[in-house]
Amino acid sequence: MRWMEPREVFRKLEIDKQQRIFDAAIEEFADQGYKQASVNRMVQKIGIAKGSIFQYFGTKEGLFGFIFDQAVELVRRSLRQVKRETAEADFFERIRRSLIQGIRFIDEHPRVYQVYLKMIFQEDFPLRAQFLQKVHLFSAEYLQPMVESGMARGELRGDLDVKTTVFFLDALMDRFLQAYSVSFLDAGAGFYRASSREIERRVDELVNLLRHGLASGHQP
Repeated sequence: MRWMEPREVFRKLEIDKQQRIFDAAIEEFADQGYKQASVNRMVQKIGIAKGSIFQYFGTKEGLFGFIFDQAVELVRRSLRQVKRETAEADFFERIRRSLIQGIRFIDEHPRVYQVYLKMIFQEDFPLRAQFLQKVHLFSAEYLQPMVESGMARGELRGDLDVKTTVFFLDALMDRFLQAYSVSFLDAGAGFYRASSREIERRVDELVNLLRHGLASGHQP
């Protein structure tokens, strides 16, 4: 099952208008979740007729599918930048930069991340399992080449199972970002809304733990 792609009439809109629709929809879904999200409130903020939303996306579900895809693309762009900038760095520095970039993304796009949290903790989103699976498959696609490269360069232990290592790293990164954003998930670790300096210190601690557990024998 898959939502309908935005219709051609939407794609022909000015970029500014497309952005206003995205901004209003992401705000509504972030604040209200899916079930309570109101198309009426969205169109009032945008200044368009309610029928236009259905003309563009078919259904509220179609609108949310579009919002989700756009949000994933924002994450992709953010992580592509990290990949480019750390191409020559070792595995542990790349993970460190990825964690810090995740925090920066949340600070720059808080509504986008809030929608993700709503999807995790609420079950009334359409295609919830498929959406969340897509998120973690994307994370695995990002992490697996880094793990394989780290092993090939002798930075990681040669006896590691790649898929298990990727699963572990995905879980670490996901939980770390959640702890930064949700107070009761911090569990006293000091991540929740910490300053940039404190986050970097905490990330260094996490990376050192990884280094002790994953590094090959000749790593310092």
